[in-house]
Amino acid sequence: MPPLSPITFIAFLGGVVPNLLWLAFWLFEDSIHPEPKKYLLLTFVLGMLAVWPVLKTEEFIVGYTAGSMMLLCWAFTEEIGKFVAGLLGGILWPVFDEPLDAVIYMVTAALGFSAMENFLFLSGSLQQGALHGIISGDLRFIGATLLHTLSSATIGVSLAYAYYKTVGTRRLFALLGVILATALHTLFNFFILGQGGDATFGIFFCIWLGIIAILLAVENIKAQERNLPTTI
Repeated sequence: MPPLSPITFIAFLGGVVPNLLWLAFWLFEDSIHPEPKKYLLLTFVLGMLAVWPVLKTEEFIVGYTAGSMMLLCWAFTEEIGKFVAGLLGGILWPVFDEPLDAVIYMVTAALGFSAMENFLFLSGSLQQGALHGIISGDLRFIGATLLHTLSSATIGVSLAYAYYKTVGTRRLFALLGVILATALHTLFNFFILGQGGDATFGIFFCIWLGIIAILLAVENIKAQERNLPTTI
């Protein structure tokens, strides 16, 4: 087995470690009833593995679409990839036993997906020099990583609010969550690619506002859960 190159090692650390720190923050939100570590690990790994079929699908999309339609299809493909990872990692298992779990598993899948994306991106950037790679890594951490977290958390919040509803309603909320996540993702791609650096600050500011809104929704979900009547 060939030795791990320094660039690969640094890219792995730069892509994965910041996401694990970000994940630790989200897991703190579920500290009262934490999820089993093996399911969180499974979800994170599935999120990482989802990058390859998503990339292959996006390569296929390039041959048949262009412009805004291509960006929309790319965003939808990535959101579905992360959604499937969240479903297979925890949401479809018995460990999904309270509303907030939907947010936790979707965020975990998103951070796994973003970690692999960052690793691949940094691997290429570091070939152009350490400084370039570090700057690129910082931009991806505050940009793409937050976007993936926001969009997937949006799906998780939708599932959380539908937790006690009928199967049909839960499916409807899941669909609405995917649609909203895709819309957010498409808008990000459109403005980043269309406006370039001129729109970067405004876009990141809007993403942070979205993250704050998600955190407020999480607190609301936890408050509703605390106020539910208990049975003996």
